[in-house]
Amino acid sequence: MTLTLTTAQTLVTAILDAARKSGLKPMAIAVLDARGAIKAAAAEDGTSLKRFEIAHGKAYGALALGMGSRSLGKRAVDQAFFIAAVTHAVGGDLVPVPGGVLLYDQNRLLLGAVGASGDTSDQDEKAIMSAIAATGLVGEPGQD
Repeated sequence: MTLTLTTAQTLVTAILDAARKSGLKPMAIAVLDARGAIKAAAAEDGTSLKRFEIAHGKAYGALALGMGSRSLGKRAVDQAFFIAAVTHAVGGDLVPVPGGVLLYDQNRLLLGAVGASGDTSDQDEKAIMSAIAATGLVGEPGQD
């Protein structure tokens, strides 16, 4: 199974719905396929200038290292030089805070990653996980 445009767009809509229901600040969202290519993206009215880049960096970083960005945040604390080196290696496109979630199908086949930014990192991640659950897919946000 691969991540289809329809599924990626469904995820964007579901994340925005979850964010609105929770009263979160305006969101930017990036849905990447397993290659790291953008499948769908959105930036709500009122997002700040670089929110999309942050959302993309959360998702891209998760794909680059094969772990949700929550785990990358822990590694940034425990292994700051490693995360700095990897950030450089991926052209600066790694944001090691919650809100970058690996996306799998029910058989644990990697489909891609989803990143969101707009509210607190924990709230961004919560909106993503709610949307992934609603689509019947599996999300891996990482661990503290």
